[in-house]
Amino acid sequence: MRKKRTAPAAEIRPHSGKVTLGMVAAASGVSPSTVSRILNGTAVVSKEKREAIDKAIAELGFVPNPIARGLAGGRTLSIGVITQAIDSPFYGLALRAIEEDLTKAGYSPLFVSGRWEAAEETRCVDVLRARRVDGIIVLDGRLPDDALSKLARELPVVVTGRKMEAPNLFSFDFDHFLGARLATEHLLELGHRDIAFIAGDPIHADSIERLRGYRAALEAARVPYRPALVQQGDYQEESGMAAAERLLDSRAKFSAIFAANDQMAFGAALALYRRGKHVPDDVSLVGVDDLPAAAHAIPPLTTIHQGATELGRLAAASLLALLAGKTPAGAPPSPRLVVRDSTRELKA
Repeated sequence: MRKKRTAPAAEIRPHSGKVTLGMVAAASGVSPSTVSRILNGTAVVSKEKREAIDKAIAELGFVPNPIARGLAGGRTLSIGVITQAIDSPFYGLALRAIEEDLTKAGYSPLFVSGRWEAAEETRCVDVLRARRVDGIIVLDGRLPDDALSKLARELPVVVTGRKMEAPNLFSFDFDHFLGARLATEHLLELGHRDIAFIAGDPIHADSIERLRGYRAALEAARVPYRPALVQQGDYQEESGMAAAERLLDSRAKFSAIFAANDQMAFGAALALYRRGKHVPDDVSLVGVDDLPAAAHAIPPLTTIHQGATELGRLAAASLLALLAGKTPAGAPPSPRLVVRDSTRELKA
């Protein structure tokens, strides 16, 4: 005999009603407008009233709506950030610093990637404008100066990787020339004269400046510039490895390699390892950026500290200053040499 099925017991769900500003006002014995003004930081009330409101918020679990508060003040409390590669180890550090500092100030960052293409960056700008962001940070990129100046007529803009002047816009750049010169001078001081250079993508201004710094250091030391020792890379590990392999295949004489960033230096180190060359016993190696991985490479990499975290914090602070109607102040830290175990004095 088939048993008769019984209906399942009704599921008991906890109350999920939204806690409103009015409920906080009623529980604390003040008007909703007073609660709103306290949350916006525009009200001056007694200590007792503030404590009553704080208690009501805690007990009821009230969560203020930042978007609604921002719209009431004419802002969305969101900042657009255009990076070039979300997965970049260098830009990742900058993005993290931007996120931390903007969040502390009550803003939410919206990250988009331009992929080093002006057309894609233009699309990113359009997307962010449609989201009604309060300002935009552009990390390097290829947007023309006039396009950025035009954008700054609508909302505050901070640009890194170039120097330009326009109303409502602040820009700054790292001294790539000096960084490259310091790296090359370090190798020269260790007695190296046959110094190979792995350059970055020539479409980037920083790549041109780093090559110029390398050549200036050689010239100052009266060491001839040898084009055969310069190999092209694109700032990725694979290109550094391929460049080092070309140097080895060419049989050109070199005792040191200066790579235009840490990622290419990591690739070069792998190529040397696979060819039975030891760093620094056979070849000294220097990079640029001072990524966290540089200190944990084998051997730890000598590099130029560029300060991605500092760059991100400066970008965030500069945009917050523009939003407050102030003139941003500050500049990225000067490049400095970080000596580790990948370089050594050239043996006679």
